[in-house]
Amino acid sequence: MPISPDEFLKKYGFDKDEEERDHSLRHNAMEHAKHLKRPHAGTPHDWEEWERYKQEHPDEVEEDDEDSNG
Repeated sequence: MPISPDEFLKKYGFDKDEEERDHSLRHNAMEHAKHLKRPHAGTPHDWEEWERYKQEHPDEVEEDDEDSNG
């Protein structure tokens, strides 16, 4: 009698114990917020806000090679 793929995975320890990578919008937004980098586009207001944030929170910003010229 054949064994189902799920039964095979469980039998040999390959069942879904490992958490699958989360691709949700919430997860992506949280990752983006944890690793703040220079914006690639935006309005002049976005850039002013970015410059102000960089000055107020320098330890929370990841420096880019392009960002070190200013």
